[in-house]
Amino acid sequence: MPFNDKTAPADVPSSADHDRLEALAADLRAANYTVDGVAALLGESAYAAFNRDQPLPARLALRGRSGDPLGTLVRLWLLADPVPAADVETALPSVGADGLRRMGLAARTADGMLASCDLRPYGWERNEDGTGGAELWVASDLAAHQRPGVLRRDHVLGIGHASLTLAQTTIRRHARLALDLGTGCGIQTFHLLHHADRVVATDLSDRALAFTRFNLLLNAEVLGLDRADLSARVDLRQGSLLEPVAGEQFDLVVSNPPFVITPRTENETAEDRFTYRDAGMAGDDLVAGLIRGIPAVLAPGGHAQLLGNWEVRGGQSSQERPSSWLADDVDAWIIQREQLGPEQYAETWLQDASENRDPDLFEAAYGAYLADFASRGVAGIGFGMVWLRRPPAGKAVTLRRFEEITYPVEQPLGPHLAAAVERADWLSGHDLAAAHLLVADDVTEERHQRPGAEHPGVILLRKGAGLRRTNLLSSELAGFVSACDGELTAGQIAGALAALLDREDPDFRQGLLDDAANLVRDGFLLPATA
Repeated sequence: MPFNDKTAPADVPSSADHDRLEALAADLRAANYTVDGVAALLGESAYAAFNRDQPLPARLALRGRSGDPLGTLVRLWLLADPVPAADVETALPSVGADGLRRMGLAARTADGMLASCDLRPYGWERNEDGTGGAELWVASDLAAHQRPGVLRRDHVLGIGHASLTLAQTTIRRHARLALDLGTGCGIQTFHLLHHADRVVATDLSDRALAFTRFNLLLNAEVLGLDRADLSARVDLRQGSLLEPVAGEQFDLVVSNPPFVITPRTENETAEDRFTYRDAGMAGDDLVAGLIRGIPAVLAPGGHAQLLGNWEVRGGQSSQERPSSWLADDVDAWIIQREQLGPEQYAETWLQDASENRDPDLFEAAYGAYLADFASRGVAGIGFGMVWLRRPPAGKAVTLRRFEEITYPVEQPLGPHLAAAVERADWLSGHDLAAAHLLVADDVTEERHQRPGAEHPGVILLRKGAGLRRTNLLSSELAGFVSACDGELTAGQIAGALAALLDREDPDFRQGLLDDAANLVRDGFLLPATA
């Protein structure tokens, strides 16, 4: 169902007055209410604490700075503290306290002005070629550390770890039509608008879509939007999962869906769920359904990236369930970033909605989580990133991979994932034996040996960028890598090593080439012509 101002609920910021939105953006910019501006105001340690949802150091840093416009905005929207109306008038001279009230961004109280929602700076740096950067503001519901009690069930989540992970992981290439499935407050759509001609953004929650519409119109100039004709580039639709786009095809689909595994209760309704994280399905059925269903809405050559949880049941490997959901004709790469036990998982998500603030509720919900997992024999819950692609017309599947990478990786990761996909495609279409290979610039070699030993016992190849992989090499493979300077073909290097080591059997040469193919796949070696 299409979504617009007329279908927006009353308890969200209003985007109806375009002139006031433009004035607010100008006031925020003039006050230096930006990511860098707030970081400089609070100082490094207080800003870091604030990003851990610990506001006290920021409050202490702002003591004695009353009347400062930037400090006023930080107190109002980031700390959710009451501020004098006169200070708001100074900080936002074009909009004023009454304008904020009319927009639903703050309310008058006996103590002054109090935030009705969170409104914070967000942005990303420009690319090396000077393109792609942005400074924005994002409105969402107040978070657990900004308000008392348990979160409302229709809470609209702001900028969080998961949304940032997806934004940094997404492969950024030009797309004619992109889909933001489960848009929330619109973060993924902001990024998509920098490399997609049109974006369809969907959500089951009317409150989420209203926040997204407000955020898009507030940031219209930066995002290249016409406030009077938002639908020219963005189509907001209300509906569940893939239902609003059935029968359509997209070049790119991104989704940070409500994947949290939640125990189901008898006679529950949608109003009983935290809709930002819980789709009302049992176990990991949501992620299973998306992995199975998303390829149907991908155009030939189109790809999808999403986050999700999956259950690891007793006797199964981490990859068994997510891998079983994949169709045979779909490229797929699944990276599990962490795995939690049932107790850790329950604690994480009960604290997420502040349900731990009510002892009786916490105990009952904790028990329900454990009983639910036990009913299916769940030993752990995996979290990770899923990349899917519908192969281009006439092309076969070239990439099927599941791996666990739990250590820190380089961010943004998207460019490195794109390069890895390109290498997999290259390997599928070329004879490696005829290729000239080079060692990637970020690769180093480590050798370890016992004192007095003639030869190293361990040879490691490390990548410093991207997924920061480490590969254990045999001495023969280390010799192969050292010879990859682009002069000889891979087949010639393998043949020379076979002759040098008196290993003329074909299996030795082919084994070296197979190992070299894995090093190309992981980015240690690169085709000299790529």
